[in-house]
Amino acid sequence: MGHEIDLSYFDIRCDLISDTLENKKIKEIKIKKKNHKSIKIEEVVINSSVSKEINKKPGIYTTIYFEDITDYSNRNEVINVLSNELKKILKRKKLINKKVLVVGLGNSLSTPDALGPKTIENIIVTRHLFNLKEVDVEEGFSNVSVFTPGVYASTGIESFDSLKGIINETHPDYIIVIDSLAASSIEKINKIIQITDSGIEPGSGIGNNRKEISLNSLNIPVIAIGIPTVVDAATIVKDTINFLIEKISYNIVNLNNPKEKLINPNLINYLNNGYNLDKEEKKKYLGLLGDLDDEEIKSLFLEVLSPIGYNFMVTPKEVDFLIDKLSIILSKSINKVLHSNLNINNN
Repeated sequence: MGHEIDLSYFDIRCDLISDTLENKKIKEIKIKKKNHKSIKIEEVVINSSVSKEINKKPGIYTTIYFEDITDYSNRNEVINVLSNELKKILKRKKLINKKVLVVGLGNSLSTPDALGPKTIENIIVTRHLFNLKEVDVEEGFSNVSVFTPGVYASTGIESFDSLKGIINETHPDYIIVIDSLAASSIEKINKIIQITDSGIEPGSGIGNNRKEISLNSLNIPVIAIGIPTVVDAATIVKDTINFLIEKISYNIVNLNNPKEKLINPNLINYLNNGYNLDKEEKKKYLGLLGDLDDEEIKSLFLEVLSPIGYNFMVTPKEVDFLIDKLSIILSKSINKVLHSNLNINNN
């Protein structure tokens, strides 16, 4: 008699639309894909019917995939791509040159969650100039204000509540919200930017849901920009099992290859070797796990780790450096779109 795993209590929530679509495999969704040098851009429109099926808000989702942003030229290319995609969304929604409030969600004292507050530090603020009668602001500069609400545990105030109060007083035409996200793959950490007009649910990726920040809740358009900076332990285990399968596949293909004996095993990239284990082989090498798909494997380890408090959120050791670079990319891209007459230095 086989062992049955009850997965009903562990509904996997993904911050990234790319993760959601990989897990759900909805055939009727069309993804527009294009490349800019080494950067990949994907755009998908989620309608109301598909929204219910995949548990994501209706709207436009643009995902930008990149690699090394520590390199000067690569960083500049990401800035150019992000600013172009953001400008496209604002044009589509007729928000160019409108009054905007830029909001940095997150905790400035926790590095992987500090992306929003750090980005806000470098946004060029102009609202005070627009409010001065004696100052005539030239064309090409938007009316921009910024706000960092902090986190609920520190302030005792929901981000939504403080935002609503500020909106009522300052009357922006729309909001840009920046936040750190959670990914469901190791490979996507700090290597994806997601832009959406569907708004955001702060903390949803780590099971810490706060009030939704969106057009529906605030009655003004909300553009959310996020980067995955953390991944949970269950995801790391799931990815490790997949890497193990890749390694076993590689070994099967190269078992009798004499050249392999001359290569340091620590230097071999065994991924995408062209051979995939079939279902029976997976069961042979992995037992019960070999009979589960990715979503079931992650749910299993959520069931194992969550009750004992060990499903830790994990981030790369160089996260301080990366958050600094990523926040600069976001702030320069936003400044470039909001202040078209400004000469933005991409350094």
